[in-house]
Formats: sequence, C-alpha cells, structure tokens
Amino acid sequence: MHYRPLGTTGISVSEIGFGAWGIGGPTPDGANSYGTTDDNESKRTLRAALDRGITFYDTSNIYGYGHSEELIGEVFKNERSKVIIGGKVGFTKHRGPHDISPAFIRTCLAESLGRLQTDYLDVYMLHSPPLELVEKTPEAMKELQKLKAEGTIRAIGYSVQNPEDAIPAIEQYGFEVIEVNFNMIDQRILESDLFNVAKKRGVGIIARTPFAFGFLTGTITDLHFSPNDHRSLWPEQQLKRWAEAPQLFSPVRDSKGWTPTQLALKFCIGFDAVASVIPGMLHPNEVMEDAAASDLPPLNKEELEAIETIYKTNVFFDKSLKKT
Repeated sequence: MHYRPLGTTGISVSEIGFGAWGIGGPTPDGANSYGTTDDNESKRTLRAALDRGITFYDTSNIYGYGHSEELIGEVFKNERSKVIIGGKVGFTKHRGPHDISPAFIRTCLAESLGRLQTDYLDVYMLHSPPLELVEKTPEAMKELQKLKAEGTIRAIGYSVQNPEDAIPAIEQYGFEVIEVNFNMIDQRILESDLFNVAKKRGVGIIARTPFAFGFLTGTITDLHFSPNDHRSLWPEQQLKRWAEAPQLFSPVRDSKGWTPTQLALKFCIGFDAVASVIPGMLHPNEVMEDAAASDLPPLNKEELEAIETIYKTNVFFDKSLKKT
C-alpha cells in the first residue's frame, strides 16, 4: 500500500481508502443503502482492510443512521492511532434537508465521537449541502474552526454535491479537504481546473464513487435492486447505460491484465492531486482485490487519455438522473 499527504493538513492517508456507506446497512425510512448487510462480515472486512494497509476510513452520521460509525468504532477502538477517520455532518435524514447550524454541527460531532469510540476526528466534512447554504451560513465554518482549535477535529472538509462547487469551496471558504465524485464515467472534475487549484492551495482531494455506485465493477447484471437499495430508485435507462459501461474500457483493462475494479481505482489515483480514493467494500475478498491496485504500475499518459476519450465520446448520464 502506498500513502499520500492529504494536502497540507499534515495527515497521511492510504491512497486506497475505505468508503463506509455500504456497511451502514439499510434504514427504516426507505431506499438509503446498498441493501442488507451482515455485521460480522462487515467487521471482518474492516479488519482485513487495516491488515492490508488501508488507513483511511470515510463515514457519516447518516450511513445507517450511525451504524457505520458504530462498526468502525468497535473494530478500531484499540487501534485508533493506526487509522485516519473522516466523518461528515449536514443531512438531517437521507436526501435532506440539510442543517449546518453551529448547534447541529457540534451535537452531531459529539454523537459521532461516541459511536466511533474516539475523542477526535481526523477530518470533519460538511456532507453535500448546496453551496448556496454554505454561503448563507458563514457561522458553519466558524464553528468548524472552533472545533479544530479545541482539538476534536484535525482538518475541515466539504463533501461537495456538485463538482462545480469544489473550486469556490476552496477559494472563497478555505476548506482544507474536498471530497468529490470522480470515476471513469464521471470525469466532470477534469473539465475544471480543480486539481491545479487544489495543489496550489494545498488542499487534499478525496475521490468518492470510484466504481460509479458499483457499476464499474463489472459484476452488476441484474438491474432489479432490493427496495432498500438506493439504486432501485434510478431510471431503468440509466441503469442499463451504466451496466454496459465497463465493457467500453475493456481494451485498456485487458492490455494490463487487471480486474475492472483495479482499473477504476488506478484511473482515480493516476492524478497526483488525489490523496485517496474510497471504494465501498463489503467483503474481505473485495479488500484484497482493491488494495492490490495500489501496488500495480500506474497508467501511462496514453492509457489515461484513452479513458478520457471513451468518456468524451459516450453519453453516460441520463438527463432524468439527478447527479449526486
């Protein structure tokens, strides 16, 4: 496993991280998960990840309404110094509304710390509030700065809903860490100057959704998802389009002898502005496959350009799908 600096925060993270939405499991109020999970399997997966050198764990109070945090806390309570934990705040429930008031931020952090069985978070991020809400709530950043001064968080971040919000978040508000969607079929951030701005300002970039919600793994053949899986809400046309996407990248993948997930991860970390990419992992065998990507040789310029060309010459977003 290779490690990278998280901008100029002084924090080092594994370039392959662990996205912990999935292990949170289903919630009673609708399709807010990736389906039913097994807690014992989730704990084995977390332990396997640390054993393979994965040190960065990305979670939120909304994932399983705290259950993701509880699992991470249980597994790592005696190994806290070995892991870097990124938490989020802002959603009052899945799909909104948001609350980024100082009182809500402080209360949610205290609750998250309790579930995580720790007294600090390495990164605390606003969880996808609209940029307009951040603009209208300057006291949110002030509260985060207070929490950092108090030592309960080490770095302040913003998990942006829309990629176009990332540069203003850095230039206007001074966020130290930006989490943003980035994968082979969602290269919107390459159409902006985000990576250059981030490097110039010393901002750490976390790439989320590297598998495009599982579709770039090449394992999704049945498009009928369980009612508690958020993908069950998507338009059928969009599901079909993304399920067909992995085959488009097979010429690059086959030339390397890699799995679809490994190609997807190597693409994301092929850009040095990215500190960590956070695939979701539900089973130890997925950890082994994903972690192994770190030790594979990097994609060369021609291969990265080939992936970019495939993206530009295909339409991957159905207009009826809300980009999240």
